[in-house]
Amino acid sequence: MYIMEENQPKTGKFALNFGILLGAISIIFLVMLYLMDMHYDRSWGLMIVNGLIMISVIAFGIFQFKKANNGFLTLTDALKVGLGIALIAAILGVFYQFIFANYIEPDFMANTMEMQQREMIAQNPNMSKEQIDSAKEMMQTFSNPALGAAIGIVVALFFGFIISLFSGLIMKKQKPEH
Repeated sequence: MYIMEENQPKTGKFALNFGILLGAISIIFLVMLYLMDMHYDRSWGLMIVNGLIMISVIAFGIFQFKKANNGFLTLTDALKVGLGIALIAAILGVFYQFIFANYIEPDFMANTMEMQQREMIAQNPNMSKEQIDSAKEMMQTFSNPALGAAIGIVVALFFGFIISLFSGLIMKKQKPEH
């Protein structure tokens, strides 16, 4: 006789709730950096803090799913929850970035490109004018908002997959077969 599990938690519910949580924490972190005038800073320290936030929320979301599922977790469910969290947080991040770059600080992209160009010339003082112009063209191509949003989502999904995979492998526990 086949009995259907009635209390199976939904991966989508956990992905949505923890995706909104990760998105909100990430946006708060970005606003904090803006208020401290550190929003142009691309230091390793800030990238590590941002990564730790992502790891913590995704792993915690997977853990909470496992807890709601009577302590059981498949790798597939861990990947569904984790990738869902990463996707929802990335979409919220894209919306925030759109609002930030268009309304809060409209010169953000131009200022970022100017800073990158100065850093590039400082690191490579022997660059020719043609090389500098070519690099500027490439920077302008990648400053396209739609391309930036797509890259942001793909990067978030990549890291979300890695985090979910490791979390799922560490936390997985199969239901015993009857």
